Amino acid sequence: MLFPTVTFTIFFMIVLPVSWLLMPRPQRWKIFILAASYFFYGYWNWRFIGLLAISTFGNQLFAKAMYATDHEGRRRALLTGAVVMNLGLLAYFKYYDFFVSNASNLLGNVGIDVSSAILTIALPIGISFFTFQALSYVIDIGRGQLRPLRLDELALYMSFFPHLVAGPIVRANDFLPQVRGWKAPDAEMLQEGTQLIVLGLIKKCALADQFAIVENRYFDALAAHPGAADAWLGMFCFAMHIYFDFAGYTDIARGVANLFGFRFTINFARPYLATSIREFWHRWHVSLSTFLRDYLFIPLGGSRGSEWLTLRNLMLTMLLGGLWHGASWNFLIWGGYHGALLCAQRLLERAFAGTLVARVAGSRALAPLRMALTFVLVLVGWVFFRAKRLDDALAVLRGMITWDGPATLPARGLLVAAGITFVLALAEERWGWFGRLIKAPGIVRAIALALGLLVLELFSADDVKFAFVYFQF
Repeated sequence: MLFPTVTFTIFFMIVLPVSWLLMPRPQRWKIFILAASYFFYGYWNWRFIGLLAISTFGNQLFAKAMYATDHEGRRRALLTGAVVMNLGLLAYFKYYDFFVSNASNLLGNVGIDVSSAILTIALPIGISFFTFQALSYVIDIGRGQLRPLRLDELALYMSFFPHLVAGPIVRANDFLPQVRGWKAPDAEMLQEGTQLIVLGLIKKCALADQFAIVENRYFDALAAHPGAADAWLGMFCFAMHIYFDFAGYTDIARGVANLFGFRFTINFARPYLATSIREFWHRWHVSLSTFLRDYLFIPLGGSRGSEWLTLRNLMLTMLLGGLWHGASWNFLIWGGYHGALLCAQRLLERAFAGTLVARVAGSRALAPLRMALTFVLVLVGWVFFRAKRLDDALAVLRGMITWDGPATLPARGLLVAAGITFVLALAEERWGWFGRLIKAPGIVRAIALALGLLVLELFSADDVKFAFVYFQF
């Protein structure tokens, strides 16, 4: 069930007023939202409701057992079991095809055929996100940082439909206080939620889908667009597409959660304004970046050991982060590419620390140049993220360094739209206009809402709809 669809609109128009009617009775409200969330998930494929329930019950059993024991060794063993269970489910459904297809190719080279019937397993939507949430829950309990939730609380935490299928990755210790201290949304939350939903719809329908049309035209016919102009323009459209698509989903998710009385963490902080790769990851998919930092990089040793161990930890974290996005060599290369960039940045900073070069390079005057360079580096990495096959990625990279005349992709209007959004992003960075809008007089908010709806009406891609990019993860 996709957010900007008639189906979800009907679902939302039923669930929201009923939930408001049940607000005076919080326990009944929670049961209703839990049932609605399971319906939301099961609407895509009801068979995977069982997987979500099994994950919930299994993690609760491990959580209760860990909390009940004072024996450190037993607690660690239980935590290991919980992590293995979660990663095992994720690996089976998400990476089975990858490993079996690669094994099949190797066996085929020696004349052994593998039946196609065992090569394909359906990927449950949202499994990466609710698995990471389950991991944060059991790991925090294993560390003694959290007490087990009640089963109904855990079930709601795992399945709450605004964040279920594509995040943000919500931590149990952030969600639990909101569940136990739940209260009806106040006027500011309702205003913020409405504005976030409209802003998210604009990002998705009026921007992301429009960029996706040109991006797909490029990738569907790489041979017809061999030159550098089209290669860079096609990749620019993908960079805009994936940002507005995922940021739009997150805005809608946060807005919907607000209307139900919950606040989610900000998942994007204008990442294309970053002036370094490290800063990009502080701004892009913040809930994933902090998860990888807290539950992978730091447990590996973080930056507490030698320089080379720190670089190893950075590279392993980014390689596994890349593999989390999908079971393909392209995602692994993409993660390794960003790991290499982060390692290079760290080495350069340490090599030139305190020198004139460092002061000049880090000066405010050169910030636009650093921003442009960071964006180009990120854009090159997106080649591996977007291309379906490694051969396609290499073809795009060859195209980027091969001049073959001016661009042929129809993207003039999109470049204007990108310029406008860049100015708006700078304004938000400097003045925080969105936060100010929430507290503005009613007439100002009404005008802003009307303008937002007008933009949706005028610029939404009516002829084609694209699923959210991160639904596949």
